[in-house]
Amino acid sequence: METPVPTRRQLLTMILPACVGIQPGLAANRRGAKLYPDKETTADMSGVKTVFVGWADFKEDDWAMHGYTSKPEWANVNIGLNGTLLQRCQVKLVGKTVDGAKQKGDENSAGHDLYIKISDVLVDYNKYHLYMSLHFIDPKANTELGVIPVRPYFGNDWGLVNYLKAALDEASDKVKVEILGNEDKKKRKIPLIGKKG
Repeated sequence: METPVPTRRQLLTMILPACVGIQPGLAANRRGAKLYPDKETTADMSGVKTVFVGWADFKEDDWAMHGYTSKPEWANVNIGLNGTLLQRCQVKLVGKTVDGAKQKGDENSAGHDLYIKISDVLVDYNKYHLYMSLHFIDPKANTELGVIPVRPYFGNDWGLVNYLKAALDEASDKVKVEILGNEDKKKRKIPLIGKKG
């Protein structure tokens, strides 16, 4: 006896529920941190040539809360984390000159076309979230071009520093899409099941 070949409708009825079931699982893995892959600000920032990335203040006085033995030790970690954010932005903002703050309070964005001010930084180790807001400022006109409100960026890695680096990488993706815009998505042709040619 020959095994019947399922129809296209039967295949879709089997596959769709499985796909829908995957979505909640992905959200759970991100511990509630939604992805925002599309450009949200209305200003066209793609023409800027030079970008200044501000300081993400991880609050040096919170050293004990994060398990460090001294304020200077946590301060060094802060410097490294800000270096990570700057490096990620330099890599992702292709064709732009990207500089960054050297320390807390460094807002020397003179000579740059765009200043990315980072505020409201909060570390949530329980959920592996890094909360922050991103302000896109024209330093020459001293006007805010757009803002991404406080939201969590998810760090899918073990250990405080590694998860913060992963979250900063996700934040740099957001910076990239806000400045360069959404990349063109290639349309994929889905072959029809059961039809030849």
